[in-house]
Amino acid sequence: MSHHTYKLIDLVGSSPTSIEDAISNALAEASKSVKLMEWFEVVETRGHIEDGKVGHYQVILKVGFRIDHS
Repeated sequence: MSHHTYKLIDLVGSSPTSIEDAISNALAEASKSVKLMEWFEVVETRGHIEDGKVGHYQVILKVGFRIDHS
């Protein structure tokens, strides 16, 4: 096949540790039900503040996955 077709989904991941962990957490959970994920783009980064410190990092990802047999 000379081309592929992809679908995009939005995911929100969080972590009390780091932005990288928030990304990894979102992708790990999504991989349980979404197959053929091939790329992601971080479109927003934010956090939750607790007692003047970072409580959680939060990222919004766009994830592209290939439509099966495309």
